[in-house]
Amino acid sequence: MNTIKIILTGATGMVGEGILMECLENPEISEILSVSRKPSGKKHAKLKEYIVSDFLKIDLNDENFKGYNAVFFCAGISSVGMSEEEYTKITYDTTLHFAKAVLNQNPEMVFNYVSGAYTDKTESGKVMWARVKGRTENALRKLGFKAEYNFRPGFMKPVEGQENVKWFFKPLIWIFPIILPSKSLTLQEVGQAMINAVLKGYPTSTLEIKDIKNLTV
Repeated sequence: MNTIKIILTGATGMVGEGILMECLENPEISEILSVSRKPSGKKHAKLKEYIVSDFLKIDLNDENFKGYNAVFFCAGISSVGMSEEEYTKITYDTTLHFAKAVLNQNPEMVFNYVSGAYTDKTESGKVMWARVKGRTENALRKLGFKAEYNFRPGFMKPVEGQENVKWFFKPLIWIFPIILPSKSLTLQEVGQAMINAVLKGYPTSTLEIKDIKNLTV
C-alpha cells in the first residue's frame, strides 16, 4: 500500500480538525473524504466533503464511501447534561450505523475510533459515558473490519492554526502537558498514529496513550 484514502468524521470539532490537518500534510494520505453535517471550511487538493444532515439516515449502501482504505471516526460529543438514552443515540447508534455503511462498501477497511481514556469495556461501571463508549468499542470490534482500533487519548494539544478550539480549553493547552506529560498527546501525534495503524497495524485493538505514542514512530 503506497498511499491511503481515508474517510474522516468530526472535522468541525477540535479533535477531527486537528487530525484532518495532520492528514492533509501527510504524504501517506492521497485523499480524504470529510463526512459531516456542515462544511469544514478547509480547502485542499486532497480534500472532498460529503455533507449529511443526519448520520442515522445515511443509506447503508451509500456508494460515496466506496474505494477507501480506512475511517478515522473523530466525531463525538460531551455527555454533560445528557441522559444515557440521548448520549447512546449519538455515541453508539450513530457510530455503528456509519460503520456498517462504510464496511458495506469496503470489506478490507480499517476503522479507527476516537474513544476516551477510562472507557469501560465491561459496560457495567457507574460512569455513564464510559459505559456507552465501552459498548461502542465492543460492538465495533464485532463488525468484521480488516482491523478496528479504539484510540483512548487523554489530553490532546491542538495543532497550530486550528480554529475549532473552545475558549475554556485554551488556558490548558500549555499548562496540562507540563504538569502531566504522561497523560498528554498532541493531535499531530494522534493523527500520525492513526495513519500508522492503517499502514503498519498494531498488536492490540485498544490503544492507550503509551500505545499511541509508540505508533508515531
